[in-house]
Amino acid sequence: MGHKLIRGVIEYTSRKSERTGEVRGREVFTLSCQPDGTDVLLAHCEIDDAPKVTRDVCLALRHADSSPIDCSVRLSVGGRFEGSGWMRFANGYAECETFNVRDGRISQELETDGQVGWLQSHPIVGDALLMRLYPLAQGPGVHALKNIFLTSPDHRGATGPFFFVTAFDLVYLGEEKIEVAAGSFNARHFQVAGTAGNLPEEHPPYDVWCTADDDYLLLKASAEGYMQTHYELTEISVEETP
Repeated sequence: MGHKLIRGVIEYTSRKSERTGEVRGREVFTLSCQPDGTDVLLAHCEIDDAPKVTRDVCLALRHADSSPIDCSVRLSVGGRFEGSGWMRFANGYAECETFNVRDGRISQELETDGQVGWLQSHPIVGDALLMRLYPLAQGPGVHALKNIFLTSPDHRGATGPFFFVTAFDLVYLGEEKIEVAAGSFNARHFQVAGTAGNLPEEHPPYDVWCTADDDYLLLKASAEGYMQTHYELTEISVEETP
């Protein structure tokens, strides 16, 4: 049985008045959709704004609902090693082994309420895969998420890695046709909301557009508030392998 290999590039730009359109980072990713129903995401992410963040992620998740299976993260901040870690998820259980410069060696073993719904390991392409958790059958509206894990509660993902458990809402606004640098696509438009009180700092309003298919590929995203950042798919290729 074959699998599908999706490769892409996402450009990070600023929308602040003094920096409008300035490139502030980039992300190169590969998503391998395997015949056993597992997706494996490899992502290399760079944020140029000081202190520069460089992150490499390998995340395995279930294609049907994006629930995580295992993940490894390596993180550098300001050109120096910050931390690395490995995580594994089972029904009712999650474990994490990491090392970072602030805390040293960390071992976490957490009981969970069933299967963990999502691991946010901070590549932007993952923000679209998260939207698989929204029940499209209910139509546009709001869906509350609990039992959500992060590798860092920092908005840039610049700490850790380690487990941080949170909750927030997904808002579905419907389908629309959009143009991005990579082409023209039918898209689903979502928002992330309800982060107040669930994160150390409330995340600014965040809009995400993904492909209107089972792949949920990131097309573009924008964060408002103090961030004023924009993310856009600039290159995409899809290969079906035997």
